Amino acid sequence: MEDIAGFLGSRPPFDAVDADELARVAAVTEVEEFPAGKTIFSQGTAPAGYLRVVRTGSVEIIHNGQVLDLLGPGELFGHASMLSGLPTGFEARAAEDTVCWRIPADVIGPLLARPDFLRFIARSIVGDGATAGPERVPPVDPIQRRVATLIRNPPLLCRADEPIREVAKRMTAEGASAALMRSGETLGIVTDRDLRSRVVAAGASPDAPVSAIMTTPVWTVRADCLGGEVLLDMLDRGVHHVPVLSAAGEILGVADDGDLVAAEARKPFLLRRAIDLATSSAELAAASAGMIPMVIALQDARVAAEHVAAIHSVVLDALTRRLIEFAVAGAGDPPAPFTWFALGSLARRETVPSSDVDSALAWQDSGDDAAARAYLERVARAVEDGLRACGIKPDARGASASSPLFARSLSAWRAAVQELSEDPTRENALILISLIADSRPLWGSGTGAGALAAGASFADPLWQARARPDLLRLLAHLALSFRPPTGFLRDFVVEHSGERRGQLDIKHGGMIPIVDLARWAGMAARATSGSTVERLRAAEAAGTLEGPDARTLMEAFGFIFSLRLDHQVEQLRRGEPPDDFIDPKTLNPLARSYLREAFRAVASVQTGLATELSLGVRWG
Repeated sequence: MEDIAGFLGSRPPFDAVDADELARVAAVTEVEEFPAGKTIFSQGTAPAGYLRVVRTGSVEIIHNGQVLDLLGPGELFGHASMLSGLPTGFEARAAEDTVCWRIPADVIGPLLARPDFLRFIARSIVGDGATAGPERVPPVDPIQRRVATLIRNPPLLCRADEPIREVAKRMTAEGASAALMRSGETLGIVTDRDLRSRVVAAGASPDAPVSAIMTTPVWTVRADCLGGEVLLDMLDRGVHHVPVLSAAGEILGVADDGDLVAAEARKPFLLRRAIDLATSSAELAAASAGMIPMVIALQDARVAAEHVAAIHSVVLDALTRRLIEFAVAGAGDPPAPFTWFALGSLARRETVPSSDVDSALAWQDSGDDAAARAYLERVARAVEDGLRACGIKPDARGASASSPLFARSLSAWRAAVQELSEDPTRENALILISLIADSRPLWGSGTGAGALAAGASFADPLWQARARPDLLRLLAHLALSFRPPTGFLRDFVVEHSGERRGQLDIKHGGMIPIVDLARWAGMAARATSGSTVERLRAAEAAGTLEGPDARTLMEAFGFIFSLRLDHQVEQLRRGEPPDDFIDPKTLNPLARSYLREAFRAVASVQTGLATELSLGVRWG
């Protein structure tokens, strides 16, 4: 008993339990021994009647025959089924000779109802990195690993003057899908796709130097970049290979999309390729039919909700860019260079299947502003019609590039933003400031990247004024506009009438309050853009938010985002249109408890901000 109490008390969540309670738990704990390969319980069996703790050895967690995790000493399992009263959702099997402690439900149940236990267990279920001890063995997740650790083979280096035939032979012999070559001070790359498209299909001579078909300069990444970051950039650029360099510039190897994602999760690359190859709006609409299967496949591959949203956003970017190209080709040369902006959740790369698309336009000043406006209105409407044909909704509230409010010349944008920063109380100021703060250049005409850079400056006055007390105060008030439903006793605050009767709006009740808080805190921290989580991290680093508050908001955001995406994916599986209305009765008790905790945590941060506003702290 002393060994059990001492061991449990040294590890979370039992480290918060007093000695008398630990002794009571230890007195009824039973010891179980399992040889390697023994099934502890099967998937889909009766609800678990015990909480189990691994004492020695390790336990595999298996879902539909796939090993999802490996639990080590001190880690818990069986609690989700026990709390929810539902059949076990996975199989637990001893990976080696293993000893477990088994704690009866009637004894551990009161402890599991405590908020600190609920927070710990809910974090472990949604997978945000909560651990139960230093001996945890995390599952292999390429998204979270440094890209240098994903390289499978040393780099294949060739001379730029080598014949294509010889390079192809070396690639075949070494099983490489790409070869690198130096061209002066720059680096070039040839992939197996290049050999097919530029040699076999195009009829290039295999005796020509490889420099004739290589891509140079090539995009490279640092060895310490996370796999998820590299994956998003690869999708955004439409490439399948990227050279990885050390801090000193040494070539470590080439990472490809197969290194970064599981086979089932490669659907985004196939969809991105189909979008690039589409030659008409009809072909693009046909390709976009893969968006829903892609999201479902990523969910099935257990990709984190934030990464699913980011990948979904990158593919939406590619779809929008292709539609702009079609629209410009149909309308003729633009009378002035222009930039198309993503706004809102697309700009933050946080879109889900129910998301609409917010957009804006900025064009460089020309002699005929009326001609530029008329031309770009035609382009914007063609793009929006194309998005609708692809099943993507433009913003219903009018935050769209086809609206005069969101399509202006560069000088008009600068003047408008300057007026907003000087008088944040004017009409439409709130919606304009929040959307401009969430803007991201998506496509530029004329000088390409130069046009994007020029267009990006339309919000410069806003960011130059980001330390203005009145502007920050306005964003702070916006962050208090939506309050989570915390006024319940036994159930959630839900819709009381209409077709949504009895349902909870997870977007307005949970997501938007955190997004608005992060926007205010990010601007106060001088973080000009980024996702909600990136803004919260910047706010924590700058001291705009206290560390516990920032981490609480990040934790709540991750949980609510996962819940929102889970709900919408299940709707997609049933062939229903996705929405943000959840029936709380469909959630298991653990999810309901943690959702309440998340709502209360967000409300607590809002209360602190409201107090600062009333006292004039930070805005005096």
